[in-house]
Amino acid sequence: MTIGIHDISAATGSLVFALADLAEHEGIDVGKYHRGIGQTEMSLTAEDEDIVTMAARAAAPIIERHGTEGLRTVIFATESGIDQSKAASVFLHRLLGLPRAVRVVEVKEACYSATAAIQFALGIVARRADERVLVIASDVARYELNSSGEATQGAGAVAMLISENPAVLEIEPVSGVWTDDVWDFWRPNDRSTALVDGRYSVQVYLESLEGAWNDYRAHGGADFSSFARVCYHQPFTRMAVKGQQRLARIADPDGESTDIDRLADTVEYNSRIGNSYTASIYLAFLSLLDNGPDLSAERIGFFSYGSGAVGEFFGGVLVPGYKSQLRTEELQNMLAARRPIGYDEYRHRHIAYDRVGDFETADETHGDVRFAGVEQHKRLYEAR
Repeated sequence: MTIGIHDISAATGSLVFALADLAEHEGIDVGKYHRGIGQTEMSLTAEDEDIVTMAARAAAPIIERHGTEGLRTVIFATESGIDQSKAASVFLHRLLGLPRAVRVVEVKEACYSATAAIQFALGIVARRADERVLVIASDVARYELNSSGEATQGAGAVAMLISENPAVLEIEPVSGVWTDDVWDFWRPNDRSTALVDGRYSVQVYLESLEGAWNDYRAHGGADFSSFARVCYHQPFTRMAVKGQQRLARIADPDGESTDIDRLADTVEYNSRIGNSYTASIYLAFLSLLDNGPDLSAERIGFFSYGSGAVGEFFGGVLVPGYKSQLRTEELQNMLAARRPIGYDEYRHRHIAYDRVGDFETADETHGDVRFAGVEQHKRLYEAR
C-alpha cells in the first residue's frame, strides 16, 4: 500500500503589506528584509477572516473535486486557536458541509503540528484503506509592533487530502524525530502575539534538524544525495538556506550538495505571504510543485520544526503526473488579488486585532466564508 498526499490546496488573507513600507517607516535599508531574511510581503487577514475562514477557502476546492465519500476524519493543525475548548475543525465541518459521521480534532505544537497530523492520518488510512483524512494547517502569525519578529508576520492555510494511492506524493514510512523542552518561542494564554528569542530559536531549529536527520538515518532513511529537493519550515525564507547548509555539512560533508539554488522554488510563496506557522512547510512544498520543474518520481525531503521544540524529517516520492493535480493559477490569482495597505492602516489593524465582548465585523474578505463576529461569546461564521 502507498499512502500520501492525494490533493493539496492553499489560501491566504485578503490584505497585503509590503515590507518596503515597513522599512521606509523605520528608516532602514529594505535589503534587511528582502535579502537579510528573504521576505518581501506579509499577508494579513481582513476583519472578517481568521484561521477558520482561510481553512475553508483552502479546503473547499478539495471537497469540490473529490466529494466526501470515505472522508471520516478532519485534523486541524494550528497554534492560533480561537477557542480553548472547541476545535477549529468543528466550525470548519459545518462550513464545508461535511456529513455527521466524521471525527474532527485540533492539534497543537507550534509550527510542527501539521506534520503530526499527517503522520496520524497515515496511520488511519493504513488501518482502513477505504478512508481518507483531511488535514488542515492554518495560522495567523502575529508579533508585537516594533519587535524583532514584526517583519516575519503572515497568514495562510494549506489543506491536504491523505489517501491510499495518492496522486501527488507517496510518503515513505521512515521518519526521524527530535524533541527538547526549551523556551525559544511561545505564546501564553493571555497574549495574541508570540514571544520569541530569535537567535536562540535559530540555534534550536538547527539542532533539531541535526537530531531529526540522525534519527531518520538511524531508522533506515535514504541518503541525502537521493533527495532532489528538501522543503523546510520557513519562519522566514532565509532560514531554509541555513537549514540546507547545516544538513549538507552533516549529511554529505564531502559532496557537492550544498547548492542552495535548489531551494529557490520552495520559497516563492512564503516570501510573499510571510510566516504561516503550521502551514509554512507545506506552502514551501506547494511552491515547489507550482513553480519548480517536473520532478515526477523524484524523492523530496521535509524538515518540519515547531518551537518549544519538536522536529521531524521524512521523505516522499512525487507521483508521475502530479502537475495535472495542481491549482497554480488559482493561488497566484489569489495572491495578486490581495488589497495592498499602507503603514498607517497596517498599524491600526494590528492594534485593533484584539477585540473583546460582542461585535460585528465589516464585510471585507475575498473568500466565500466570513467570520461575522461574536455574540454571547460565540463565534459566528456565514457564507458571503
